[in-house]
Amino acid sequence: MAKADMTRGSITRHLLRYAVPMVLGNVMQLTYNAADSIIIGKNLGADALAAVSVSDPIMTVMVLGASGMGIGASVLMSRFYGAKETRRLRREFSTTILFGLVFSLCVFLLGTLFSPALLRLIRAPESSFDMALTYLRIIFVGFLFTFQYNILSSALRAIGDSRTSVWFLGISCGINICLDLLFVAALHMGVAGAGLATVIAEGVSVALCILWIERRVPELSLRRGDMVVDRELLKETVKSGALTALQQAAQPVGKLLIQRTINLQGVAAVDAFNGACRIDDYGRIPTQSLGSAIMTCTAQNRGAGESDRVRRTLRRGLLIALCYYPIICALVLALKEPAMRLLSPNENAEIVVMGVSYLAVKAWFFIMPGLTNAIQGFFRGMGSMTVVLISTIIQISVRTLCVLAWVPQMGIVGEAYACAAGWTCMLVFEFGVYFLRRKKGMIR
Repeated sequence: MAKADMTRGSITRHLLRYAVPMVLGNVMQLTYNAADSIIIGKNLGADALAAVSVSDPIMTVMVLGASGMGIGASVLMSRFYGAKETRRLRREFSTTILFGLVFSLCVFLLGTLFSPALLRLIRAPESSFDMALTYLRIIFVGFLFTFQYNILSSALRAIGDSRTSVWFLGISCGINICLDLLFVAALHMGVAGAGLATVIAEGVSVALCILWIERRVPELSLRRGDMVVDRELLKETVKSGALTALQQAAQPVGKLLIQRTINLQGVAAVDAFNGACRIDDYGRIPTQSLGSAIMTCTAQNRGAGESDRVRRTLRRGLLIALCYYPIICALVLALKEPAMRLLSPNENAEIVVMGVSYLAVKAWFFIMPGLTNAIQGFFRGMGSMTVVLISTIIQISVRTLCVLAWVPQMGIVGEAYACAAGWTCMLVFEFGVYFLRRKKGMIR
């Protein structure tokens, strides 16, 4: 098993070995998302693609809320692993799993009930409303699996194993694409088929994670007597996880308002914006994965009392992010047009032009999320979830206000400039807190 004790050895090597598999996994996930859009757009048309696209922000809130709880629990598990406290590691894992079962069931029930209200809140286009409602309700069924996958994969990453869950994610994405082709292209089941394919694939990924842990990861393998809820750990997990979940969900909650503004620009703008965002997501995957690596490395070394390695983890992470920026900027500028043609239904010229214009601006700003992901990973690893939450609220608030002001005048390009404004404010706050804490001796 690919466990990694990050409390000794080269920090740079640990960060890269941890981040690279996560990059591959996230690329596979986005490749599936892109394939999903292509299959739906080519077989069902622009209205069906818009139905899935307008559901994305709601789905993202769900997924990031789940991953937020997973991140909060992962920080604790990383700390216990670094301190060699196996018993507390196992009890934390058990507590999070049992809590997740109850929480995901509540989200499923509430989400299914309030799906129409959520779609009306973001002003889903009338021509796509019924399809979006069908798709969203099926996706809420899948949340029962989504939450558990996030917990299981976070537990594996906490002990330095970022590879295994990537293999299972790849299998899941492959199943998803095959089922999309079967349900949507061959059996003509519409957006319901796309939703059903997603749910089945998520269930497979959970089953694979459970089998792997039971057979290969004794530190996390739970027996009947281990399935208990530790109240003290639950309190700490909920405190840490809730703040992280709020932070993770703050972005897509703001994006619901942003999507609402984009939706008012018409179906072509919706498809262009969401297509461009998929390409944008590819560009930011490596720095997001780097942030997770910094979090795990920081938490393990904090648990082991290695304060010097904690500081060096952030410095090495920032250097890697700076080296990555010119590469991704050049790639997005070079590939923006062919990528948009691939993602637009029937290579719609209006959609392609809008998407290319958006990416031509956004590419220059990729340095900003690279730096924010690095320092947020550090603060998470230190257990400073409040700093991450506040900085994210600042970013999304500024971004949303700028979108409301600029998009009606500039089109979707205004959203690219709004992102830059939000990231700038975020960086000023985060590095301000970092240097203030160093000055006070809180970071040694």
